[in-house]
Parts: sequence; C-alpha cells; structure tokens
Amino acid sequence: TRSRFLYYLFSLGTELGNELFYILFFPFCIWNLDAWLGRRLIIIWVWVMYLGQCTKDVIRWPRPASPPVVKLEVFYNSEYSMPSTHAMSGTAIPLALLLLSYGRWQYPLMFGLILAFCWCTLVCCSRIYMGMHSVLDVIAGFLYAILILVVFHPVVDLIDNFNLTYKYAPLIIISLHLALGIFSFTLDTWSTSRGDTAQILGCGAGVACGSHVNYIVGLKLDPSPETLPLSLSSVTVAVFGKAILRLLIGVIVLLLTKVAMKKATIPLACKIFHIPHEDVRKARQRMEVELPYRYITYGMVGFSLMFIVPCLFHFIGLS
Repeated sequence: TRSRFLYYLFSLGTELGNELFYILFFPFCIWNLDAWLGRRLIIIWVWVMYLGQCTKDVIRWPRPASPPVVKLEVFYNSEYSMPSTHAMSGTAIPLALLLLSYGRWQYPLMFGLILAFCWCTLVCCSRIYMGMHSVLDVIAGFLYAILILVVFHPVVDLIDNFNLTYKYAPLIIISLHLALGIFSFTLDTWSTSRGDTAQILGCGAGVACGSHVNYIVGLKLDPSPETLPLSLSSVTVAVFGKAILRLLIGVIVLLLTKVAMKKATIPLACKIFHIPHEDVRKARQRMEVELPYRYITYGMVGFSLMFIVPCLFHFIGLS
C-alpha cells in the first residue's frame, strides 16, 4: 500500500542529500551560526562524496532492478549503486556536526545524538523506500562514511589551517581538486556521477580559496574565542529575522552566480574544444565541456559563499 505520509517523509529524507539542501544548509551554517564549523563540515563532505562517487565507478553495481522494486525517483538512475552516497552524506554530515560542535556549542549530548540518529536513519531508509538502493548499498555507505570520518576528523583542523594560512594554498587547492577530478573521470558511459563529482570538487576548492582570501584581507567570520562556548539561547526575533534575510539575499547571489557562470562557461568550453553547442544538453555530456563548466561554475559558487556574500553583508550592514 502507498502511504502518503511515508512518501513525503522519505522524499524529505532524500532531499537531505540533494543540491537544494546543501545550498541552504552550508550557507546558513557559515553566514548565521559558525563559519569555523561550516568550513570543516564542507571539507569532510567533499572527501566523503568524492570517495563515494569514485568507489561507485570502480565497483559498478547497477541500481536495483525494477520490477520487482518500485522506483519513486529516477534522477540518479544512470549512476551506479554501490555504495549509497546519500547514505554516506546522511551519516557523515550529522556525525561530523556532532563531533565538531559538541563542546564548542552548549547543548545536551543526548540532543545531539538523537538528532544525528534521526537524520542518518531518515536518509538511509529513504533510499531503500525510493527504490534507488538495496539494503547492502546503504549499510556499505553508512560504514564507509564512518571509516572516512575516522581518518579525516583528526586532520580536519590541519587542512583548514593550511587553507587559511599557507601562502600558496589556493594554487595547491585548485591543482589538487582538478587532479582528483581528472583522475576519477575515466567513465566509459555518461552518468550524472561525473558532473556531480566535478561539482563537489569545484565547490570544495571555491570554499577553500574563499576562506584563504578572507584570512588575507582580515574579514573575520569566525566567532571570537571569548564568546566560546556558543549558546543557542540568545536567539531573539531580531536575530532570527536577520538570519533569514541573510540566507535569502545570500542564496539569491549564489543562484545568480551559478546561472551567470553556466551561461559563460558552456559556450566557452564548446568553442575551445570545437564542440557544436546547438544542443546544449548533448554538449554538456561531453567530458571536455562538463568538467570545466561544473568545476568553474561551482568553484565560483563556493568562492561567493565564503568571500563575496560576506563582503556584501559587510557592505550593507548585515554582517
């Protein structure tokens, strides 16, 4: 039987691993809560998603067959199935959030554990309900995300400090993210996986470069040390209103950046590589177009998130 409640609940669970969620969650965290925490979450998210997508393309397990499975979502159908990157991000983000924020923010540990458990369970179960993954894909994604967290959580401070303070950090960041992208795109057939991976790497590089520029020009987004530990109890109507206004203005800037960069990069890549661009959809599926377009577009979105939008807030008195 079809339950409307379950369908909407698990559609929400699936959205917690989609672009719409990321473009609201990470900016909200950086602009309104704690930029220190936001940067570290993005570093972990980039590695989790990158390794997850690469592993999919190495293992190459197909999606569950339909029938017997009823597919309620088809957007990612062209991707391979094992491990579930939704399960990976749905495990890594709430757990990293708990590990990074507990002690820095004042809240009961039980609250954090319940939130992480509910978030993770909702995302993992949604992938099975939607018919996009087997139970094995989801369990593998869950365990893989925990393994990556165990490795990356201890070095996330080092990575962030390097991004901020090392003189040649932007050069190394851009080269590394580009190299990782090129190395992982040896697909024999087109799938959404390649573009998504370029998107994630571009975003990660943009955020890291934006953080570095912030540090160089002295634009301080992090809460000052004397305000730690931070507390949620100081939320007033004015503070909440300002936060929503920042999110609204900022996300509009990010979306405009995305549209403008997309309009500029696709024809440019087509021109450079002599690819006919009458059929944009077909042109976009060519690696020579898809990689630079996704990488540059989302690199600029990440850079805007970290540097351009905070500068705008500073200018209009919303910081």
